[in-house]
Amino acid sequence: MTPDILREIIDYANRADPYPLYEELRKTPVFHDGNGGPYVVSTYYEIQSLLHDPRISSDARNLKSTSQDPLGQSEEEGTALPPSFLKLDPPDHDRLRRMTNRPFGPPHAPHRVHDMLGELTGLVGELVDGIARTGNLDRIDLVDQFAYPFPVTVICRLLGVPHEDEPRFHLWAEKLAASLDPDPDADPALHGKGAMDARMELGMYLAGLIEQRRKDPGDDMLSQLATADGPDGSMTTMEVLSTAALLLIAGHETTVNLITNGMLTLLRHPDVLGRLREDPELSVPIVEELLRYEPPVQLLPQRSTLSDIEVAGVTIPKGASLWLMLASGNRDPNRFENPERFDPDRGDIQHLGLGSGIHSCFGAPLARQEAQLALSELARRLENPRLLKDPPEYRKNAVLRGPRHLLVSCEGIRS
Repeated sequence: MTPDILREIIDYANRADPYPLYEELRKTPVFHDGNGGPYVVSTYYEIQSLLHDPRISSDARNLKSTSQDPLGQSEEEGTALPPSFLKLDPPDHDRLRRMTNRPFGPPHAPHRVHDMLGELTGLVGELVDGIARTGNLDRIDLVDQFAYPFPVTVICRLLGVPHEDEPRFHLWAEKLAASLDPDPDADPALHGKGAMDARMELGMYLAGLIEQRRKDPGDDMLSQLATADGPDGSMTTMEVLSTAALLLIAGHETTVNLITNGMLTLLRHPDVLGRLREDPELSVPIVEELLRYEPPVQLLPQRSTLSDIEVAGVTIPKGASLWLMLASGNRDPNRFENPERFDPDRGDIQHLGLGSGIHSCFGAPLARQEAQLALSELARRLENPRLLKDPPEYRKNAVLRGPRHLLVSCEGIRS
């Protein structure tokens, strides 16, 4: 293995197919270049164990140094907003996550996602109808015309953000997502400043909405976060801001990739696409296999150790930067039979695509439902779809990996 394998993984030239590099990485389950870079864990059982290990921190303040880390500073560093609960450890993480979950899911709001099914179905239908109305079926961009606007509209409605403001936070979201990308060739000052500015602008925008909701609350999540007073008390304004920003960004960035990676995979496997067209319920195992085979979050780079720990015979020192390569673990042959094969009939599919442990994906139920609806409706309505460019143009980001555009054509659109 070359000492530059992380640079190869990060290199945009390998974005379309990083999996051979992950296979090489797994030969050394805990990789370290010896020059102060991160410790990189790439095998399934080791990643799964670390996701549940209380000695692993998500708080960047526990890193001894980021000088040799390709990611550089964390996105919150230098901003006035506190870290979101995604980047905190217990007990602060647990308190904020419980408070955020009250208006979103069980046990306090057990039907929130389920009750959105009708609305989600209507949105998917409207977007496909919109593609039909363009009259141009020879060149459809499934990202711009479908996979992006669908989850963005959903999270807007869920949080109570006016949809007409979507173009503004689209730009903020892209800058914040880019800050997660370990780009060793970027100017660290400019790389960090773009995210810092975007986070501040988004925070100021949300502050205005929060003030409105406190004066005139509705039944949206932002109103409930801003006004709730439960067993854990109330969120401060800054905590509401940070949580709302997290939900806005995380609520659509990963789902866009899941839907787009899903359609790309199905178009490369027309037999499975045909089965889904005839049986929409197949969307459930298809999405689970997609989360293993082409996960929207490829790696978790912002972890550190709270003490010296031993992993696969390697001692990782306290305060070290730790990368967990989820997409590599999902294709570990010691865990999955024929891991390079896309197989929705796979029986045992305990993937790492949505994380695990206390930081497992907060919005997993909604992401699953959105992807299942989106893929089954596209399979049903697009007549003989085919890829116009394969591999497609990918987004620059190596962490949140997915096509920037997915160009297809079809012979017609069924009603």
